[in-house]
Amino acid sequence: MRTRLLPLLIILMASVLLALGFPLAVSVAAAQQQRVVIDRIDDTARFAALAQFVAEQTSGTDERRRTLQDELETYDSVYGIRAGVFYRDRSAMAVAPATWRLPVEGEGREAFSEALLGRRSHDPPQVWPWQRGRVVVASPVVRDGDVVAVVVLDSPTSEMRSRTISGWLLIAVGEVVAMLVAVGAAIRLTGWVLLPVQTLDTAAHDIASGRMRSRVVASGGPPELRRLARSFNEMADNVEEVLEQQRAFVADASHQLRNPLAALLLRIELLALELPEGNEEIASVRTEGKRLGQVLDDLLDLALAEHAAADLQLTDIGALTAERVASWRPFAEENGVRLTADGASAVTAWADPIALSSALDAVIDNACKFTPAGEEVRVTVASGREDVTVVVADRGPGLTDQELERIGDRFWRSTRHQNVRGSGLGLSISRALLAAGGGSLTYAPHEPHGLRVTVTVPRNGPHG
Repeated sequence: MRTRLLPLLIILMASVLLALGFPLAVSVAAAQQQRVVIDRIDDTARFAALAQFVAEQTSGTDERRRTLQDELETYDSVYGIRAGVFYRDRSAMAVAPATWRLPVEGEGREAFSEALLGRRSHDPPQVWPWQRGRVVVASPVVRDGDVVAVVVLDSPTSEMRSRTISGWLLIAVGEVVAMLVAVGAAIRLTGWVLLPVQTLDTAAHDIASGRMRSRVVASGGPPELRRLARSFNEMADNVEEVLEQQRAFVADASHQLRNPLAALLLRIELLALELPEGNEEIASVRTEGKRLGQVLDDLLDLALAEHAAADLQLTDIGALTAERVASWRPFAEENGVRLTADGASAVTAWADPIALSSALDAVIDNACKFTPAGEEVRVTVASGREDVTVVVADRGPGLTDQELERIGDRFWRSTRHQNVRGSGLGLSISRALLAAGGGSLTYAPHEPHGLRVTVTVPRNGPHG
């Protein structure tokens, strides 16, 4: 959940910073250009004051024209800005550099035309750092209420664009720093908010895996999630209590029924002494009594398996599987079935040796019982990165999709196998024993026919 929530927060914060950064960058560029324009307006006003009385070709004006020319040349040499004062007919009163002339089109012509109307030219268009435009400012020279000339300044923009880029770099650095701070805050915030959720998820997974005593420590996070954690603990306590009562009932019932059943079977044997030898009814009663005794034993084993904790040990799965295969081979040969083993011969995992042996016994027993004579049951040990699997594949009739969904349920047996001995609790007991140690039992079809049962045990250490 954190990997999904954190990108959303980062995208939101980045969008906010960009929404603030772009207008700020535009304002920085506009401020730099406005600063240049205001400075040029002041310069045009000064040159207009010098050129105000240089309007006629008289002896008194020659010295003033030379002074104006000197000022323009000095201005151009120091600042690199082309400057000129032009009469209304566009002829030059004074200009620097001497080769510069008023443009016949573009920003210079527009600024000149506006100044002839008696007002300062409008602010030039914004020049961005990636453009090589120039800033043209024009002011009228007014004498006796009439515009007699126009001062035009044509400025380069390299320095202005450099200052704009510097300002943008500062904004970018500030945005990066703010983004890093925001990401750090988002990580801390999501961690604080989702810590109870992660703890709750871990506890729920533990309970789903059979570790019913797992609980949530509601010590952090928002109040709503802490209250959810407490409610989860209460629910887990109630579920565990109900399951304990159910297990205790099954164990007590199976244990208490054993004595009456034993007495009943004894009376049946005494009654059989008074009946003719080979009586079919008494033989059927004996069979049903023994079957009921086996069911009670399996119920007691199931109750104990669901209640007892696993004694996990680092176990050689390959050696243990080979031992169980060797123990069941005589039974398989008696039924005409070939029982073979292959795969890894030495691979370790964490398992309860007794529970794993019981599970393998139940699975191999079923495979040998349902496999026809002349067919093969193959037991394969494989090692993965996270777990070790033992696959028992038979060549029996197999199960349908509906039967595969129900296999392993308590007391469930396929209608096609009702005449085969068993109580329908063996796989349920095996699944409970494996689940206590973090293992599992899964079923799948085995092509072209048969059933493939996979026993899985973890390679990692016991759950903390």
